Amino acid sequence: MSELPEPALDALPQWLRRLAVAARSLEAGDLSRFLPPDDGSGRASAVLMALTETADGPGVLLIERAADMRTHAGQVAFPGGAADADDPHRVATALREAEEEVGLDPASVHIVAELPAIFLPPSGFVVTPVLAWWSDPHPVTAVDPAEVAAVAVVPIAELTDPANRFRVVHPSGWHGPGFAAGGLFIWGFTAGLLDRMLAFGGWAQPWDETQLRPLP
Repeated sequence: MSELPEPALDALPQWLRRLAVAARSLEAGDLSRFLPPDDGSGRASAVLMALTETADGPGVLLIERAADMRTHAGQVAFPGGAADADDPHRVATALREAEEEVGLDPASVHIVAELPAIFLPPSGFVVTPVLAWWSDPHPVTAVDPAEVAAVAVVPIAELTDPANRFRVVHPSGWHGPGFAAGGLFIWGFTAGLLDRMLAFGGWAQPWDETQLRPLP
């Protein structure tokens, strides 16, 4: 854990407090069935789950990775990436990556909680999600189009709309949560974390889990 101070709940917006309380007591198994290997293998990384106010209520910052990247090409993700040797903790990794990818000013966010690390089998990353309140939002954009194709702040209301939810069918036969929101097709690791975030934040609505869509 980063050991950075967490803001008092009354310093957070009302809409974020339920998620903040839940986040501070979560275990890795609450987020994913894929847990970090017991032998300590896997490449350390972190992502920033930055929530902020939008004209349509609370929203979350997402990126679409460039289509020709070596791993997770074209996928929607939270800003983030692999840890550097001089990152003092995973919070620093998440903030550094967000600044490098979309120009996010680290001073514009308040860290709410460092969540338990989970495993991403396809790439071998051990990912620490960092929940943050983006209290002073500012324009962000893809710093390097070779890495990031698009940046969006997607309203929570769009993610919770039952019409925008479905299960994605991968060619391998894998099924997982999916969203069509903010002009993005969200699946895989990011969709799984969003699904958990909506549940723990008290935002989730019933939706038809028999709705299946193939991976584009």
